[in-house]
Amino acid sequence: MTSHFNRRHFLAAGSAAVAMPFLARNASAQAAWPSKQIRMVCSYPAGGQTDLLARSFGEFIGKQIGQTVVVENKAGASGAIGTAEVARAEPDGHTILCSISTTYVMNRVMLKTPGYDMDKDLTLVSVVPGAGLLLVANPSSGVKSLEDFVAFSKKKDKVNFGTYSVGSAPHFTINELNKQYGLKIEPIHYRGEAPMWTGLADGSLDFAMGSYTAAQSVLQSNRGVVFAVHSKKVDAIPEVKTLPEQGATSKFFTVSGFSGWAVPKATPQPVVDKLAALFVQANNDPKIKEVLKTVALEPALGFKETNALYQKELPVWLEAAQALGLQPA
Repeated sequence: MTSHFNRRHFLAAGSAAVAMPFLARNASAQAAWPSKQIRMVCSYPAGGQTDLLARSFGEFIGKQIGQTVVVENKAGASGAIGTAEVARAEPDGHTILCSISTTYVMNRVMLKTPGYDMDKDLTLVSVVPGAGLLLVANPSSGVKSLEDFVAFSKKKDKVNFGTYSVGSAPHFTINELNKQYGLKIEPIHYRGEAPMWTGLADGSLDFAMGSYTAAQSVLQSNRGVVFAVHSKKVDAIPEVKTLPEQGATSKFFTVSGFSGWAVPKATPQPVVDKLAALFVQANNDPKIKEVLKTVALEPALGFKETNALYQKELPVWLEAAQALGLQPA
């Protein structure tokens, strides 16, 4: 009996001894983060809003952790190229994705083979919720409210309403307004906001919808009039009412979209928590405050708040996509 007990004791001790170096290495790896420079992959081109967020938050985080944060732009396929690369990266907290809700939510609907599964391959760390997108009319239309817009659209045989891509928030908005008010507006899709706003400015479009920042090109030259914002008021133009405030009832007008950061799924939770805390801490930095004000975005959220927002908005986006009958490309 004694011999049997000693053998069991020996085996248990041996197993613990084998496990201890692994546990020690794992704990050490987590405690040591960061042990090298951080690679932040921005899945959209340099010079845009997502790139600005990547570089400004990256600079702040680099100063806090004593490591360089290198931003790499890996654009293409609605953010899928850069996202797939991050999904395959070592899950050690040294590779971070910076992208937008199109990448995190809509690519599962828009792309047959995006190269990643958001729920299986990535963990959202922190997001900055968007302010309301602007609905802007050509001044010649005389439209200054949603009521005016509906009346104008019912009178005119053909209404040219620009969006910045298929499956975008403007695309869904047009569909939801068509359903509620019995309109027959056909969206005109551009490859990005810049050419869309040019279309409004040169008279090719009656209406367009996009971000406050990008719309400045037409607003400051008096070639566009904001008659509504999608879901949330924009601080710079508080007098402009939201679509719900003007009577629009779709659930889609309750979502804001977001930009934010993700890491490979197996990244240790303590590292994820440290990163999330750094993004929240950045909200107090004067440079970050100015960037968020410039692009009309809200402060970065913590890990729990980020994932709660994602789970809340995801089904609404997917329902809106289903209503459009979008087919993956």
